[in-house]
Amino acid sequence: MKTFSLFILSIFMLTIASAQDDAPRVQVANGLLEGIHNDTLGLDLFLGVPFAAPPVGELRWKAPQPAANWSGVKEAKAFGPSPIQTNVFGDMNHRSSEYNEDCLYLNIWTPSERSGEPLPVLVYFYGGGFVAGSGSEPRYDGASMARQGIVAVTVNYRLHIFGFLAHPELSAEGTYNSSGNYGLLDQNAALKWVRDNIASFGGDPNHVTIAGESAGSISVSAQMASPLSKDLIHGAIGESGAAINPTLAPIPLRDAEKIGEDFVNGTGLSLSELRKLPADSLFAIYNKAQRFGFPATIDGYFFDQSLPETFRAGKQAQVPLLLGWNSAEIPGMAFMQGLPYTSENFITKVKEAFPETYETALELYPHGNASEVEFSATALASDRFIAYSTWKWFDLHRKNSDQPVYRYLYSKLRPPLKNQNLASGLAGGTVERDENAPAMPEPIGAPHACEIEYCMGNLHLVDDYAWTDDDFKVSETMMAYFANFIKTGDPNGKSLPEWPAAESADSTPPVMVIDVKSKAENSEDDARYEYLDEFYGNNK
Repeated sequence: MKTFSLFILSIFMLTIASAQDDAPRVQVANGLLEGIHNDTLGLDLFLGVPFAAPPVGELRWKAPQPAANWSGVKEAKAFGPSPIQTNVFGDMNHRSSEYNEDCLYLNIWTPSERSGEPLPVLVYFYGGGFVAGSGSEPRYDGASMARQGIVAVTVNYRLHIFGFLAHPELSAEGTYNSSGNYGLLDQNAALKWVRDNIASFGGDPNHVTIAGESAGSISVSAQMASPLSKDLIHGAIGESGAAINPTLAPIPLRDAEKIGEDFVNGTGLSLSELRKLPADSLFAIYNKAQRFGFPATIDGYFFDQSLPETFRAGKQAQVPLLLGWNSAEIPGMAFMQGLPYTSENFITKVKEAFPETYETALELYPHGNASEVEFSATALASDRFIAYSTWKWFDLHRKNSDQPVYRYLYSKLRPPLKNQNLASGLAGGTVERDENAPAMPEPIGAPHACEIEYCMGNLHLVDDYAWTDDDFKVSETMMAYFANFIKTGDPNGKSLPEWPAAESADSTPPVMVIDVKSKAENSEDDARYEYLDEFYGNNK
């Protein structure tokens, strides 16, 4: 298993800090925990806390089970193992010491000095397409949020073959007659653990906001919709993504079981034989099959309907929602598939994508010259990838809830990399530059995942980019909006530009454009999303 130098450095620094004072101890349902006191930050940290039993052996492909009790004092001073994964996106940085199937751990940052009033809680789910990621990544670090008077929690959950395989045999053996969704059920188990234990860390179990980016944002939308979780949360933040077609939406159980059955048959082994394999061996078989994960399922347990059906029925968590996406989630070349940015080429690609309604699409996405084509190709690639699904979540909740809904567009251009031998990766970090790869065009907006370290106040933990005063200004603004929302359900606060909530009937709802000079504007793009809404059939 891979050892990370940053992990060693961080633990060394935390050990020095903890030596300044007695290590904090907290009693939870399973036993006594000893964490780390950081006098410099004024925080107590509890890392690698088990919230469920290790999902190994016979517990592989089962819903998470309660964690075992322990006697004596359990140290919570290092991140637990990250879920098993490969470096899918090339740019994730984990502070855990290893990858392991035994991965169901969470991390807590809480102010050392508290007034006695319980503090609001943030539970953050990482992104990574349900195939990568962990709660130990520096960009998700909870210290900056905790210093705002919040108890911050990051959560691990199972991924890909371990977290989402559905199969008829698994459905038959389960107590709820379905299978798959184990990663989402892990998140639910973590929320139950927070409900039952967070008061011991100074948190208010009746004031829990969940948040996440990409697959983490998709997870937030899923937990809002799930009958198992909707009563465990009191606010929600989504950054780029919702579990709505075409973005990793759950599919009918029977279809997911067929996918799982075909996968298992293709291995030449039985399901029981696969369950007995060492985790690394099973993961090697999964990788050889070249699958990108497995879909979530409408299983009649975690999901009883699709998200649009749930929200239209008003059965989702009726909580304040803050959500948005980035101004250039995916480069326009993803839509153009290597063709130059010409009007003719753009028209060709639009006709391929929307053969029956391309004329409407061409009206909505301007393409009169190369510059317009680049912007429209970027917008269309981003909309089809993740912006539309996030918009649909926004639209469903504002029209089927009496709770406030706030929408943003993150637009800050990212500064240059310090090391020109590196290139920006797909999930927000960096990879080694490939000299043979075609040169990337200059960015025309904020790419997918780049806002995470800004909203969580963690620019100082991500050293790849040449951050400027403007970057820290944007981070201060965005983190303040998020912290205010976590505390009150309203992002507005002193010295911040006014951010209006969206009204249910507003055809040009307000959007907070987050940039060096953040400001609210009336949306001019909703016609695009209404068009895509009909195209994807989510408007029925």
